[in-house]
Amino acid sequence: MNPAAAGPLLPRSDSSWFTEWRRTLDWGLVAGIMLLAAIGMLMSLAAGPSAATRIGYADPYHYVYRQVLFSVIGVALMLTVSLLDRTWARRLALLVFAGAFVLMTVLLLVGREINGAQSWFRFTNFSVQPSELVKPTLIVLCAWLLAQRDRYPDAPWAIIAFGFYGATLAVFILQPDVGGAALMTMAFLTAFYVSGLPKRWIVGFGAGGGLLAILLYNLLPYIRVRVNTILNPSSVDTFQIEKTMEAIARGGLFGTGPGEGKVKIQIPEAHTDFIFAVIAEEFGLIAIVAVMAIYALIAIRGFRAAARIEDGFARTAAAGLFALFTIQAAVNIGVNLAILPPTGLTLPFISYGGSSMVGMGLTLGLALALVRGEGTRSRGPYG
Repeated sequence: MNPAAAGPLLPRSDSSWFTEWRRTLDWGLVAGIMLLAAIGMLMSLAAGPSAATRIGYADPYHYVYRQVLFSVIGVALMLTVSLLDRTWARRLALLVFAGAFVLMTVLLLVGREINGAQSWFRFTNFSVQPSELVKPTLIVLCAWLLAQRDRYPDAPWAIIAFGFYGATLAVFILQPDVGGAALMTMAFLTAFYVSGLPKRWIVGFGAGGGLLAILLYNLLPYIRVRVNTILNPSSVDTFQIEKTMEAIARGGLFGTGPGEGKVKIQIPEAHTDFIFAVIAEEFGLIAIVAVMAIYALIAIRGFRAAARIEDGFARTAAAGLFALFTIQAAVNIGVNLAILPPTGLTLPFISYGGSSMVGMGLTLGLALALVRGEGTRSRGPYG
């Protein structure tokens, strides 16, 4: 192949910020994420028109156009944030966390309730969910606080980090958004573990989490209904799960073909939480295995890159961010396969949703910024 055909090559002596970014960015991760976004736009054509018709929009392609717009915004945000060095990635995360946390507290008074949770602001034709920005930025904030233990060992950094986590968890529970709270907790624990989690904290988290789960199950009827779809399905309406499983079974090995899905029309939230079932119905087992493989490869590559970083802050934050992405994908797939109760968590970069797309764009943009060069360059002790 003629080298000239591949485009202009930048000399190694070029030390501009753009060249440094291009050389150090993990393009394998970027390619995997953009492939997921492309699958999401394709699946919006499959699930969007029937969802728009069911909800009552005059334009059957309402969700298709918006999915393309949200995908472009999410990927553009990810690439823009990945330009930052670790110092500015941390600063951006702290600023966004402060603003989004304030908005979450305001939501308790004026928020719009959707699916049982008061988590949304409504602006004309768009809804905004600040919690999607809080989750990744909290991980970066806590990773930075935990990293301070090496520099200032006399201060109670772990307790301070836990305080921020506890305050954020309380707001999630008050909305209530238990699925988001559980996801944030698992990502926070991943970051805490990577930073050096004492064994007594593991016992405390386990006991506290178990007691909180039992309390929420008994106090919140909608949580009890969702959990019972798995534990005691005869006691609740399982129409959604039954239709999801029917769609997956109908798809077989190769699917019914693009646009030929019939069960998807009957699935509530088919374009958001249950898009995985639509993929299974129209493209079959091979397609959903391929989708799961893409998520797995992104997770493996991301965690390996995080593990190579010498800087404690960046390593902890990157591990937590990749955990946030990976666990959300795994939970959504588990819900679609009737392994887990419905949580309201979307399938990253594939499900419809502007807030989810922006949140994941920020999450992986921060992660890409932190693992640029796979931790081989010196940036100072804490970015």
